[in-house]
Amino acid sequence: MEALHITLLFLVSLAVVHSLNPNCESTSQGSTLRVYHVSSPCSPFRSKTSLSWEESVLQMQADDRTRLVYLTSLVAGRSFVPIGSGRQIIQSPTYIVKANIGTPAQSFLMALDTSTDMALVPCAGCVGCSSVTFDSTKSVTFSSLACGAEQCNQVQSSSCLGTTCSLNMTYGGSSVSANLAQDNLTLATDSVVGYSFSCIKNIVGASFPPQGVLGLGRGPLSFVSQSKSLYTSTFSYCLPSFKSSNFSGTLRLGLNGQPKNIKFTPLLVNPRRTSLYYVNLIGIKVGAKVVNIPPSAIAFNPNTGGGTIIDSGTVFTRLVDAAYTAVRDEFRRRMGTAVVSSLGGFDTCYTVPIGKQVPTMTFMFPGLNMSLPQDNFLIHSSSGSTTCLAMSSSPALNVIANMQQQNHRVLFDIPNSRLGISREICS
Repeated sequence: MEALHITLLFLVSLAVVHSLNPNCESTSQGSTLRVYHVSSPCSPFRSKTSLSWEESVLQMQADDRTRLVYLTSLVAGRSFVPIGSGRQIIQSPTYIVKANIGTPAQSFLMALDTSTDMALVPCAGCVGCSSVTFDSTKSVTFSSLACGAEQCNQVQSSSCLGTTCSLNMTYGGSSVSANLAQDNLTLATDSVVGYSFSCIKNIVGASFPPQGVLGLGRGPLSFVSQSKSLYTSTFSYCLPSFKSSNFSGTLRLGLNGQPKNIKFTPLLVNPRRTSLYYVNLIGIKVGAKVVNIPPSAIAFNPNTGGGTIIDSGTVFTRLVDAAYTAVRDEFRRRMGTAVVSSLGGFDTCYTVPIGKQVPTMTFMFPGLNMSLPQDNFLIHSSSGSTTCLAMSSSPALNVIANMQQQNHRVLFDIPNSRLGISREICS
């Protein structure tokens, strides 16, 4: 099976992109699909109100805080968390891909989420959904899944009040009610026949991606598992820099087309949430120094769910308090006497030029080191007057987020339980 190169759309809302003028008339070719930044004139998700740089950063932090509560609840084995009340432009995951569902096909820009299993699709008649919904009555290949279906037993929060399998779940800060269904799902040119997904009937909360979610976790109902015969549970992505003028990346499905010269680290399994992609973070270097982090702060603990995950939906990396404090303090020490300020959830910001004294940063895993250029851990205002360390603390879980992953090829080799990372410029 030829690896498919599926173009991603980066959704980070930064004020700098409002000045871009992409060609909205350009069409997709073959298995490479046209993408737009969420704030570009071509994007259906473009905000009606222009946001300043500070407002954009604070919005992304609010999105991340909601997502962190969601991820922490997954680790804790909870299927429900309190509904968030924050108003958000669009909830992370922050990359989307065009997916076709049904016969004839209905197209959706679905958010890719490595920490979610099932596809979540807004269906016609949904209360609280956006205006773009899937109309099952127009698809000749659609079918509902009954209570006795195997897929119904694979959903933790499923129930059967009638003959159709239904479920209630929380996604980010939203509460979702849905029925289980099947239809054909196509990414680029290959179709997965009889793909099982959640047909959403009700959403409470404003944090759900407007055209649905495509789960890339490793649970039995994820895209990775349901397309196993096509792609052998192997995929990779390269996420572009948010400063790129074209904001395009690629999702590669299958063994062919994956990088040959790439280093791997083992994927770990948390029995509380087997679909999350845990890795063993063994240290962080700031400059040439390995930061003195308490081992318990980064150790994988299958009993509590503690440890480190790779996540495509969180924007800024989160480290548990002890780890973050150690990294932050060493970064500040290396920055010398520059005056530190704060912005929202970022507590290490500078309003003076800091170019030459900025140290390098490296995440260390068994088998590989992930060296981060400045663009992967510093965020700058559009005017250049403010620069912040783009990380913050977390109460219980370390999350390697998408800003830190940008311009890297991240390869998920599930049959061999390993994760590959290599530098790749895809902006």
